[in-house]
Amino acid sequence: MEVQRSVKQEMKKYLPPLLPLFTHAQQITAIETEKVWRIYFLNPGIGLELPTGRYTTFSAGLGIGYGGGYPYLTYASGSGFIYIISPFLDTQGKWFHNLKKRSARARTIANNSGNFISLRLMTRGKSIASNVIRTSDFDFAIGPTWGIQRKYGKRFHLLFDAGPQYYFDTVGNGNFWPLMLQLNLGFDLFPLH
Repeated sequence: MEVQRSVKQEMKKYLPPLLPLFTHAQQITAIETEKVWRIYFLNPGIGLELPTGRYTTFSAGLGIGYGGGYPYLTYASGSGFIYIISPFLDTQGKWFHNLKKRSARARTIANNSGNFISLRLMTRGKSIASNVIRTSDFDFAIGPTWGIQRKYGKRFHLLFDAGPQYYFDTVGNGNFWPLMLQLNLGFDLFPLH
């Protein structure tokens, strides 16, 4: 009986200082992606990122943005810098491959801050303004990407990704493009951390 009492007293003496370590260890292992609404302002639009697994998400963005012309899908109607301003739908299936490492280094993983590999599909609609002639009012681009997204402060969001793509239109034209780049800035609306 005395041995049990002394063990209990020793546990009461040493356990409270160790509780923060156990709590911290539980927080590190509770890594999951989150549902996040976003507003983008480089290519104005709204986006939603939904968790599909512990390290995966599906994101969709809808807006109006700037884009260049694809060879075989556009023909210059004048000279100068080529541009197309049109509505777009941008979807990505993302796999975040460094969330554990970021969490272990005490870096934020809030609002799906991490590095990812994705499959991206983007479509553009009828031009609002342009200086090219398009072969079709709709074109599509699909391909793998590597990217990063980060949350800075309470709401600021940065997204960058790059990768090759295959582009095509609705009348059968298409080709490969070696490097597609995406850069967007915006605000995370929900959740707020």
